[in-house]
Amino acid sequence: MPKVIFSIKYDIEPEKREEYLTVIKELKSLIGSEGIESYTVYEQKNKKNHFVEIYTFANAQAYEDFDDDPSERVNILMNKLSDMVKQHSTEYATLFEV
Repeated sequence: MPKVIFSIKYDIEPEKREEYLTVIKELKSLIGSEGIESYTVYEQKNKKNHFVEIYTFANAQAYEDFDDDPSERVNILMNKLSDMVKQHSTEYATLFEV
C-alpha cells in the first residue's frame, strides 16, 4: 500500500523559540503510535523560526486513523504549539505515494 506524508509548515513567534523547542522535543517522544513510520521536525536553513513537521504514515488508513484517539498529553502539547505559531503562517500538505 502507498505511504502518506502529511506536512505542516509554519512560523513561530521569535520570543517563544525556546519553549517551542522544548515542546517539540517532548512531542517527538510521544508521537509514535501504530501506523506512523516517522515524525520529524525541520527548521528552514535561511529562515529562522520557520519549521516543518513531517508525518510519514504506512498507508492511507493509518493516516485516516491518526487523530482518532490522541492522548491527553499530545493534545495539551498541540494546543501549546498552536499558541506559538504566527497567525496566517500555517500551510498543510498531504502527499500520497505513487
